[in-house]
Amino acid sequence: MNNQNARDLYKLITSVILYIFGLVILLWFLYQIVSVFILSIFAVVLGLIINQPVSRLEKKGMKRWLAALIILGTIFIASALLGFLIVPHISEQIDTLVGNVPGYFESISNHVSHILRKYPELNKELQDGGMSISAAVPTLGKTVLGLGSISFTVIGGIFLFIVFISMIIFFVGNPRPVVNMYLSVFEPEKRLKAERALQHTSVMLGGWMKSNLIGGMVQAVLVYVFLTIMNVPGALVWAALAFFSELIPKIGFYIMAIPPTLVALSVSPVTAFWCLIFFLLLNELISDFVMPKLRSSTMNIHPVSLLFLLLAMTTAFGLLGALLAAPMAAIIKAYYEEFYLKRFPEDPIMEQRIDNIINV
Repeated sequence: MNNQNARDLYKLITSVILYIFGLVILLWFLYQIVSVFILSIFAVVLGLIINQPVSRLEKKGMKRWLAALIILGTIFIASALLGFLIVPHISEQIDTLVGNVPGYFESISNHVSHILRKYPELNKELQDGGMSISAAVPTLGKTVLGLGSISFTVIGGIFLFIVFISMIIFFVGNPRPVVNMYLSVFEPEKRLKAERALQHTSVMLGGWMKSNLIGGMVQAVLVYVFLTIMNVPGALVWAALAFFSELIPKIGFYIMAIPPTLVALSVSPVTAFWCLIFFLLLNELISDFVMPKLRSSTMNIHPVSLLFLLLAMTTAFGLLGALLAAPMAAIIKAYYEEFYLKRFPEDPIMEQRIDNIINV
């Protein structure tokens, strides 16, 4: 009897050890491939967006492969043309900006020192506290230059890019196996909800991308024209930054506005002031008037939800996570509404309940 108990205990301990070992290996593997998983989600998101015009052509009688070839070819040609026309100019301006960064920060330092001389009490307090804005500015410049020197593996980046593009092409060219695998995850009685949720997600993602392209283009043109008039160096670079800033909700404004305003400070404090006013007005125009109208028919997501997901995704996955924040918000919203909210009957006095809570 004792021997049997000892053998059972030995088997139990062995099983627990093997289970923990297997779990550790699995967690380690998942940790290693998390970036691949996120990249795959991004590919599926872009695939769902590109699938919409392809499906429209297919509904008009065109073969799927031909429709996919036309849309993907159009995107590739447009991207290559834009790159051919814009990238050399942007590269030239970036080289000029990088070469002039020390001069910009020296000019900023001189402006700050001139201002501090008018306020000797503040200058004395800063010096007594061991703080020197003039000394801190070159450090900031070195930091910016240091960030620009971050390198990456070219071969690995090219490989990932090829795989990423291939995933999009295969998904758009023949999405049926992927959709079939997706629906197979759900029980048969829940597949209608899964179908509607993915359809809703696809519509929201299409609206998100369309609104970003239109809003980004409006911002880019306005930024380029204004900065050119104000003689701020690198207008084309900042216009390109403004175009892509809409992809990162809420935080994109700061990414778009701060660098050119700092560069404008090297021209003159007045130029920097007007740049700051311009970007504030531009943000109000785009955020409060243009983007809500563009997204009203597809996305209705509160800014607090977007900011929370933006912080969470950026903290977990960096820049790629920030780019995926808005699509993930759309996905979560679609599945939350379909699988959770629709389980409950509609509350006719919901608005009154909300007012009661807000107006306590």
